[in-house]
Amino acid sequence: MTAPLAALIEEVLRPLAGGDLPVRLVVWDGSEAGPAGAPVVRLNSPDAVRRLLWAPGELGAAQAYVTGELDVDGDLNSVLEHLWKVVRNRGLSGVRPTPAVLAGAARIARAAGALGGPPPPPASQARVKGRLHSLIRDRAAISHHYDLSNDFYALILDPQMAYSSGYWTNSSANYGLEDAQRDKLDLVCRKIGLKPGMRLLDVGCGWGSLSLHAAQHYGAEVVGVTLSGEQKAFIDARIRERGLEGHVDIRIQDYREIPDGPFDAVASLEMGEHVGQRNYPVYAAALFSNVTPGGRVLVQQMSRRGRHPGGGPFIESFIAPDMHMRPVGETLGFLEDAGLEIEAVQGMRRDYVRTLEAWYAKFEENHAAAVAMMGEEIARVWRLYLVGALRSFAEHRMGVEQILCSRPEAGG
Repeated sequence: MTAPLAALIEEVLRPLAGGDLPVRLVVWDGSEAGPAGAPVVRLNSPDAVRRLLWAPGELGAAQAYVTGELDVDGDLNSVLEHLWKVVRNRGLSGVRPTPAVLAGAARIARAAGALGGPPPPPASQARVKGRLHSLIRDRAAISHHYDLSNDFYALILDPQMAYSSGYWTNSSANYGLEDAQRDKLDLVCRKIGLKPGMRLLDVGCGWGSLSLHAAQHYGAEVVGVTLSGEQKAFIDARIRERGLEGHVDIRIQDYREIPDGPFDAVASLEMGEHVGQRNYPVYAAALFSNVTPGGRVLVQQMSRRGRHPGGGPFIESFIAPDMHMRPVGETLGFLEDAGLEIEAVQGMRRDYVRTLEAWYAKFEENHAAAVAMMGEEIARVWRLYLVGALRSFAEHRMGVEQILCSRPEAGG
């Protein structure tokens, strides 16, 4: 007699899990296994098993989740927090399947009716082609992420549409995401010494939060560059709304193609992650060449140690193709090699935890609107993305730093 599918899965996974399953597994055939009271994970289709067999680990699980073939009951953040705690407590990182486990996987496939090739990738998975970090491929990678929909991003971000970590200066109940983003923008402008009439280059300007803030509140003359047509259209509309024509110039332009430097100051907020490892010296050189001697450069950038400098299989496949992060010390070396002098480094990992908590809460509040606008699959991608990022910063797998540099004056 064939064992219930959930029990067979539990039997095969026990060596990889280091004991009992960390979740209560509910399978489409009605069988269940795992501890009562544990978070519930549901396998809703044989395709979930096929994906997990063809892409074991994070990618297969993510593909199954975004398509609805796999689901969890309750709050996804709480479930992933529980799973990571089990991984740490049982020392499961780096566990590899044995021949017995592989043979068991074949038994699961037969019992589940999941034999055959892998299911096609979800429609939401990125498809970028061409030479890594060529101009054409970079534009495609940026478009995949940032041209999704301005209205969709408005369901997650603060009213200024700042898509980088805020700077949380207050713990009171009436201080929130919008305040933290404003304080971050002020912090950047103060650090680079902005004064009325100074020319600022905003590299990777996003939806213009810094460009507009610097012009409106510090009197700067700003050039912002982005590869996203959606972002440029959004900022241009806000320039007109705020009467900043002639003070803010937003261009669809690569950081390697800026013709009218140097500027009095340069800022680049969470854009350096997208330039790649081999191209980072080119990016650092562009920062150096586009600031006047004695001028300041501020880079806010995520850092990561160990495996998966791109953020992991899910991020690399669904969110930010070709992204590359590294320990902050290596980034400092690149900036110094370009000729910049490091003035200060400020860690903001805890600020990103609070920022992501706020983005996730706003997304959940607007979940029905997100589904209506983008469809269930994209909404699932973004829930997984926000929660995965939150857990990465909360559990010290990733950091973010503001790096303040200056270009030495001749003979200085």
